[in-house]
Order: sequence, then C-alpha cells, then structure tokens
Amino acid sequence: MNKVLRNPLAYALFVVPALALYVTFYVAPMFSSLRYSVTSWNGINEATFNGLDNFVKAFHDEKFLIALKNNIYFVLFSVFVQIPFIVFISILVSGVRRFIDFYKTTVFLPSVLSTAIVGIIWKFIYHPDAGLINQILRAVGLESWTRGWLGEEKFAYLAILVTNAWQWTGFYIVLVLAAIFAIPKEMQEAGEIDGAVGWRKARYLTVPLIRPVILVITLLSITGAMKAMDIVLIMTSGGPFGSSEVMGTYMYKQAYSMSQFGYANAISIIIFLFTCLLTLIFYLVTRRMEEVEY
Repeated sequence: MNKVLRNPLAYALFVVPALALYVTFYVAPMFSSLRYSVTSWNGINEATFNGLDNFVKAFHDEKFLIALKNNIYFVLFSVFVQIPFIVFISILVSGVRRFIDFYKTTVFLPSVLSTAIVGIIWKFIYHPDAGLINQILRAVGLESWTRGWLGEEKFAYLAILVTNAWQWTGFYIVLVLAAIFAIPKEMQEAGEIDGAVGWRKARYLTVPLIRPVILVITLLSITGAMKAMDIVLIMTSGGPFGSSEVMGTYMYKQAYSMSQFGYANAISIIIFLFTCLLTLIFYLVTRRMEEVEY
C-alpha cells in the first residue's frame, strides 16, 4: 500500500480525471468568454475584434448600471439582514430540547426545492388578488396595505430578496447549528459558571466560537448574490421597467434576446471580476479584524 502511495502514477490516476473535467467545463469556457468579450459577435457571423468597447459600453449603459446596483443591494441584504437573522434563529433552535430534528428538517426543506418551484410558489403568494399576503392583509382590515408586489417598482426587488432568503436561510441555519452543537460541553458549562447565560452566553461564547462558520456562510451569500439570475427571471424577468434587473439577467437578455453575444460575454467577465473584488475585500476585512483581536 505504501509503495502505491509513493508512486506518482497513483496520484495522477485520481487527479487527472478531475483536472480534465475542471479544465473542460470551467477554465476553457472562461477563456472562451474572455476571448469573445473583446469582440462584436451576434452568435452566427464571424466575431470582429473591438478592443474594450464592450466594457466601456457597459459602464455607460444605464440599464446595466441599474443591474449592478441591484446586485450590490442583493449583497448588502444577504450580509447585513439575512446573516444576522440566520445566526439569531440558529441560536434559538439550538436551545430547543424537544423535536429538534423536526425543526431542523422544517427550516432546511425550502433549500431542497428547485428555484423554479420556489419562484412559482412565491408568485402566487405575491399575487395581487389571490395571493396569501394580500388575503391576510384584507382579513385583518389592512386592505390599504395591499399591493401588486411584483408589479410595483418600489416592492418588486424587495419581494425577490425575501423569496431568495426564504429559500436559502434554512440551508445556512443547518450549517450554523452543526457548528453550535460541535461546541464542547465543558466549554459551555465553564461559561455558564462564569455567568454567561441566556443571550450573554450567545454573545460572548457561542457567536465567537462559531465565527469561522459565520464567515463561510457570509462568503457563500456574497458569491450567491453576485450570480443571482434564475429567481429574478422566474418571478419578474427583470421588471417592472428593469427595476429588478440584475447583471445575470441582463447578460442573458443581451445574449439570447438581443443577439449581442460579445457584449454579454463582457458582462460575464465583469460579474466574475466584481465577485473576485468583493471576495478580496471580504478577506482583507476579516483578516484585519482578526489581527486587531489578537
């Protein structure tokens, strides 16, 4: 067995297939996208090199800038609203003594559903006439609060953010719960002896100890927010009047509705670079915070 492990060919047998798949389905398409991003191409005729025109066009395109702004809102909502809510609910559920598996399954269930199903379900919930939200508002005498949630510019994008949070919050809660249950009992008992009970325990013991997991789910939320597309296409298709457009949907429309594949590839490169930038900023901020603490 040791001879096999010392043989480079044994490593190659395991690494090469995975590396081939990675290069075929990730590296090669990325370089292909980079190649076409500097061309004018309609997907049929021969691509014509146009330098950085597509990138310049993007940052002078009002609709693209709205989509970029919406992606930033998506990130801010995920980090500053969804993540604190996830930690709060996880701490509450971790304190439950009975039916803990039932609660874990219940909160995890939405993340099992496909985005298409989630989008269709919430389109019915937001329906101005038959939707659950407006029906409840009418039942409690708040008919003036009823809205065409997905048909009004002020509420359409917020409705999408809530729907996306509903789908993925349970998945992150299960991750945080796993981290909470992994805290040694001896450490928890020592904290309780020192007076860390209730929310003091959560603030000074639980949250600091699960911080690595919180950072992971925050990073996953940031990258997920940057590549959001399917939920928007299903629920509003970027409407009304482009108010809920994100970079992914705008890229899709430029490619398959407008046949501007060169411009669409440029937008995909911008999404990639912007995601890398946000990830780098997140890494530098968290590293700086760790240095200050220690």
